[in-house]
Amino acid sequence: MTKTYALVGTGGRARMFYEAILGPHKDQSRLVALCDTNQVRMDFTNKVIVEELGGTALPTYKAADFPRMIAEHKPSTIIVTSIDRTHHHYIIAALEAGCDVITEKPMTTDPEKCQAILDAVERTGRNVRVTFNYRYAPHNSALRELIAEGAIGKVTSVHFEWLLDTRHGADYFRRWHRDKRNSGGLMVHKSTHHFDLVNFWLGTRPDTVFAMGDLKFYGRANAEERGVFTPYTRTTGVEAAKNDPFAIDLTSTPVQKGLYWDAEKEDGYQRDQNVFGDGISIEDTMSVMVRYANKAVMTYSLYAYAPWEGFNVAINGTGGRLELTVHENSYINAGAGSETEGAAKGVKLYHFPLHGEPRVVPVKHGEGGHGGGDKIMLEEIFGNATPRPGYGANHRDGALSILTGIAANKSFETGLPVDVKGLVRL
Repeated sequence: MTKTYALVGTGGRARMFYEAILGPHKDQSRLVALCDTNQVRMDFTNKVIVEELGGTALPTYKAADFPRMIAEHKPSTIIVTSIDRTHHHYIIAALEAGCDVITEKPMTTDPEKCQAILDAVERTGRNVRVTFNYRYAPHNSALRELIAEGAIGKVTSVHFEWLLDTRHGADYFRRWHRDKRNSGGLMVHKSTHHFDLVNFWLGTRPDTVFAMGDLKFYGRANAEERGVFTPYTRTTGVEAAKNDPFAIDLTSTPVQKGLYWDAEKEDGYQRDQNVFGDGISIEDTMSVMVRYANKAVMTYSLYAYAPWEGFNVAINGTGGRLELTVHENSYINAGAGSETEGAAKGVKLYHFPLHGEPRVVPVKHGEGGHGGGDKIMLEEIFGNATPRPGYGANHRDGALSILTGIAANKSFETGLPVDVKGLVRL
């Protein structure tokens, strides 16, 4: 039976989904309509669908007509890839219209919106799936399986370090993410991936969070303190920005030109803002401590101006230690095909038994985006792949992943530990 989908939000995150539906999974899935705040962006998406993917142009609906789109096409599922702060609006409206939902991470950005989604799921009985593609990357799956097998006994602590380089990391400071009201900051928008992985690996949930974070590299004040002066608000077509290694040119690729440069005339959104300008309200340097329900603790760090892209994680237990290092392909969202985003370039997984010889654990190389997780997840969602037990993330998983980041943001503000259980009713 063919399932029908409608997509809301046609920016850079959307392409992974409609490529899967119109490509390898077209026999099982059908996309019936597009919705966005920007008509130019939807028209460009239709152009890609027709000229690159061999599909048929889809009906388009402005955001205000989202309910009409559902009424006219009756999709079984809505795919939400809009700006983070609007996720709850579309998720709840879709659930109440009788649709299931697939949403990009983060599920939403604050406790109030999170609670509204949880209440809507309970009220309607519909399903929300959060697309945590990193769960499916072979190296992350292998780590989970080793822990489940008891390779290191009972897990007692985790040290997790994520690095965003000056290409990918800087990109969050050029676009709408730089305003914390839109994204919840990197603790919510980006780290939700990482906090979900720890919940997934350990089979637990966060209890208490204490964190410190600041803007130490990006922004005008930091740049000027280092003697860097960039007197422009954006970088496309700006002569003074031509030698700026942090600048991007929105006319340099057809995708960025079509989705952003050409679409700007409709809504004024500038995708190429100066990362050393004013108006940045998110952090670029963050450290977090988490105590989990199973009494394990985690130390976590994220910084967004690293010399390489990827992560290190060490998991300690009563029977030994696991270490995983992953070097990833750096990318700019919508700068190329989705298959390059977060692709693994190098993976090393070590097992150190408490008594015994250390060993390198062989891990299958995952091809494609997010360490190979994209392809596996999309086959499970849109294709005929049998779901892997415990891998598909629901609304509860989506909530638990963002609650660590939301609690971290509160701890940034107050300087105090935060009780996660007090944020929403799960």
